[in-house]
Amino acid sequence: MELNDFEALFGEAKVETSAGVSRTLLFEVHAPNKSEVRVDATDFMSMTFGAVRSVQQLDDMRDETGIGGSWSEFLEYLVNSIKFGDVKLVLEGQSTSDGPASARLIAHKAKGMPRISISMARLSGSAAKEAMARLSLDMFKTYKSNHKLLVEEQEGRHQFTKMLSAEQEKSKNLQKQLDALLYSKRHKSQNIHDNLASENSSVTTLHDAPDKQSDQNPSPMKATKRVVPAHRRSKVRGALLQDTEDD
Repeated sequence: MELNDFEALFGEAKVETSAGVSRTLLFEVHAPNKSEVRVDATDFMSMTFGAVRSVQQLDDMRDETGIGGSWSEFLEYLVNSIKFGDVKLVLEGQSTSDGPASARLIAHKAKGMPRISISMARLSGSAAKEAMARLSLDMFKTYKSNHKLLVEEQEGRHQFTKMLSAEQEKSKNLQKQLDALLYSKRHKSQNIHDNLASENSSVTTLHDAPDKQSDQNPSPMKATKRVVPAHRRSKVRGALLQDTEDD
């Protein structure tokens, strides 16, 4: 990370005045160029403070705070401390009728971690007005940039939702077509199965018909064999005996 990658950081710092009155100041930490960092804090009424730190002064701050690592790691720690840490504004210097002569911005990332401390001078007149105007304008630019990103994100989400709905509708239609095709195939397969079963049944019936017909119609030779009753056979023999006696 380098200073030209340093985005403007805004925050709110509460201070306790000597009278015990709690006041809130807005602050901005930003890099107007790649060679320095500017810090502004104001309540937009009577207290405005400012400070500028060069690369060399920031490097000295790194040694004073005992933060090891590379220059890029130090800048990341500075940003994270101001962006996510506890930021306070401590009023210092001899107080005048207009208030304290100086202040110190202290950013503490977490308990037990090194603190970032930046001394700030009291601004007045045109310098104070310029600091307030700069902070207001930078805050508005950041707001516009964030708003643009939000609109683009919402538009992208809207387009994604539309595309997802279209894909879901397409998938639903494809599923309907697939179900209709599978139903048609199952219906045809069932018809073919029924036709084959009907044909097999007809063939079986035709194959069994001659056997049944032969069972129902016995052989003619068996039908011609007739048995002569016993009394008729006796009469015939008696007649023959009578004829013999006459002779």
